[in-house]
Amino acid sequence: MGVASLSVIYAAIIVSSMFLPPILIKNLGCKWTIVGSMACYVAYSFGNLAPGWASLMTTSVILGLGGSPLWSAKCTYLTISGNMQAAKDNKRGQDVVNQYFGIFFLIFQSSAVWGNLMSSLIFGQDTEITKIPEEDLQLCGAGTCEYMGSNTTNTTRPATELVNILLGSYISVGILAMILVAVFLDNLDRAESQAFRENRDPFWTVFLATFKQLTDKRQILIIPLTMYSGFEQGFLAGDYTKYYVTCALGIHMVGYVMICFGATNSLCSYAFGKLSQYTGRAALFGLATVSNFCCIISLLFWKPHPDQMAVFFVFPALWGMADAVWQTQTNGKHFASFPALYGILFHNHKEAAFANYRLWESVGFVIAFAYSNFICLDVKLYVLLSVLILSMVLYAWVEYEEHKNPTAREGSAPEKEKEQVVENCIAQTQL
Repeated sequence: MGVASLSVIYAAIIVSSMFLPPILIKNLGCKWTIVGSMACYVAYSFGNLAPGWASLMTTSVILGLGGSPLWSAKCTYLTISGNMQAAKDNKRGQDVVNQYFGIFFLIFQSSAVWGNLMSSLIFGQDTEITKIPEEDLQLCGAGTCEYMGSNTTNTTRPATELVNILLGSYISVGILAMILVAVFLDNLDRAESQAFRENRDPFWTVFLATFKQLTDKRQILIIPLTMYSGFEQGFLAGDYTKYYVTCALGIHMVGYVMICFGATNSLCSYAFGKLSQYTGRAALFGLATVSNFCCIISLLFWKPHPDQMAVFFVFPALWGMADAVWQTQTNGKHFASFPALYGILFHNHKEAAFANYRLWESVGFVIAFAYSNFICLDVKLYVLLSVLILSMVLYAWVEYEEHKNPTAREGSAPEKEKEQVVENCIAQTQL
């Protein structure tokens, strides 16, 4: 049910991306959209306390509907607060915005460390962990489809008591986070939300905002790149952990391996934000491409074995470094991430742009999880490699178009227009 649940989650995110973010953000404001969306995530944890098709599919839909508004509101809130702070400090808005994104993703990506550490420590208490026989190890890695759907000793579900302890911990952290945001987060766009509620646009105007974004050629060109973000994250979370880690080491080791990914991702998220000022965006995208390319080729030929323990951690570390480029932002002039990329290219239509970001990333997730149990691992790796190459070719096209016709940015406006530019960036309700 796990893969089916993930597929439903991202399918629901696709649907919610089409219309919910602009509607909720404009009516509730970023703060309360974040709080409400976080409640959807907590609901999914409750659904796992009594796992079944009815409970998991229902809460998966709820989580998916809250996913896109949460990320769109987060991106919009960071953009608003960054521009406001830039105006106070007399700095370029895009520079401060990207610094804010870097700090956010440093903290966000570190959640993979704490979450997986919790699961590893709790599941490590399982007394029924057995040694994996050599005949089962022959089924691991690429080159064979025999492990697909196999029920070997290394995939045994942990004790129910341990699962409930872990879910209780996740639920407690989620509720605490909601309380902290509701009580302490400033409601920066309260005035804009109130003004919108008093002068509402027709529903279809807001609903179609996400699709109108597709009339921009640059949006079309970066769709494969955005989808690749879903593909590569889906592969690591769904396929690497299954066909390599769980198959060769056991399910109790998944958390420790993913901690390596999360730690590398978190540190690189912050480091690349600083490094980009000197290297530029093309160099960082090139680094991520080479890293993923080499990993994919290596995974096609590597046969995992418990005696090669260090190698299990090398791949997620390299993957985390590349994912830090795909997911986070760098200096505004040298953007190298999707949130910053969307925020800079489409700064006049941020909610619709961020909704498209989440929409197409989710399409990548859905495709990756949907075919997970139906095609062999080596085919998945070739698909991932093909999407990576296509994405970088089209990204190069966007770079060329941006070089020919640079997007007007806050810092490039004449001094007499600077105040108006900042105002337009902050007035998020004007689509």
